[in-house]
Amino acid sequence: MTLRILVDMNLTPASVSVLQAAGLEAIHWSHIGAPDAADSTIMAWAQQNGFTVFTHDLDFSALLAASQTAGPRVIQIRAQNTLPEAMLETLEMALRRFADELERGAIVIVEPSRVRVRVLPLHRRES
Repeated sequence: MTLRILVDMNLTPASVSVLQAAGLEAIHWSHIGAPDAADSTIMAWAQQNGFTVFTHDLDFSALLAASQTAGPRVIQIRAQNTLPEAMLETLEMALRRFADELERGAIVIVEPSRVRVRVLPLHRRES
């Protein structure tokens, strides 16, 4: 599977060149749309164009749960250090480990000590 990765505004554009050097297709949102675009706009663009959103923003999970849609796929980095060099190894491991889940539709949450996956669509928890 070749993921097309859309890097969200909250991650540096330098992430693109690091991801590309690792053999991934990547583009930063600033090359596509307005820097202040709503998360829902970014998600819609990614879904329509076959991209996986790479973000540090926790709102994407909430939006996916609220919409109960099967996309777009999301890779969410949850770490203090989001510089590309610091997260590339963990990200590459997560992409290899969860390639099948991402292909079908998932959110992959990458943390410094673990990686989790939730298959889409997300369902709201009943209380």
